Amino acid sequence: METTKTHIVHGGTLRYLKHDSAVTGTPMTLSVFTPPGDGPFPVLIWLSGLTCTEDNFTTKAGAYRAAAAHRVIVVAPDTSPRGEGVGDDPAYDLGQGAGFYVDATQAPWAPHFRMESYVVDELVGLIDRAFPTSGARSISGHSMGGHGALTLALKHPALFRSVSAFAPIASPTRCPWGEKAFTAYLGGDRREWDKHDAARLIEAGAAAGRYDDILVDQGDADAFLSEQLKPELLTAAAETAGQKLTLRMQPGYDHSYFFMASFIGDHVAFHAERLKG
Repeated sequence: METTKTHIVHGGTLRYLKHDSAVTGTPMTLSVFTPPGDGPFPVLIWLSGLTCTEDNFTTKAGAYRAAAAHRVIVVAPDTSPRGEGVGDDPAYDLGQGAGFYVDATQAPWAPHFRMESYVVDELVGLIDRAFPTSGARSISGHSMGGHGALTLALKHPALFRSVSAFAPIASPTRCPWGEKAFTAYLGGDRREWDKHDAARLIEAGAAAGRYDDILVDQGDADAFLSEQLKPELLTAAAETAGQKLTLRMQPGYDHSYFFMASFIGDHVAFHAERLKG
């Protein structure tokens, strides 16, 4: 991986990195924060939402004070492949910046839009080889990235000690954002969609017994709450499956990074406690 920028923050080192991905067939970018000291350190992977790059979380979430205190590496990859010849769409909720953390099976997306495999097969190994990691990792994210964090944790429980989310797209098979993206990336068979729907995966017992709790923060002033996010579907699924899920409805908070910056310390601490186990 090529280091493109380096900053010292809260005693640790923040690196912006670029590499050629064998999975997406494109250059991919990410940021990695390593706490002060020699390690080894556990890893928290952060997945961002629609229109974001690795820079949104890195510059706006304010996660690194807590990450330094808890001695956790934080990895924030880009949200999709990018570049000339990579499929795109003029809308903000499809194409570049909107990978939805699935492996596309439909043209023109299939050759490059393989974000599930990128995160779980390539990114995890890259970080473990390049940084002083302990082998323990967790995952979190926001909005589309919250959907990604939940579904990847539920589908690949051996990789992650814990999972949390901010304002996740709880059930993309039942909201306009998800229906549009899944039709484009996965085709018309809704049975394939269910494999990437957090609420339906929890309801079906995915990763049963693996996670002692799933932490979700949601602002009650979020403009996307009722039409796109639908956190009540997560709660209902968890009750059906007997999965503990802590949904914290935060009064007055919206969908912005001001919301995440207010509670990111809680999420880092939540993961740090489980990464020590």
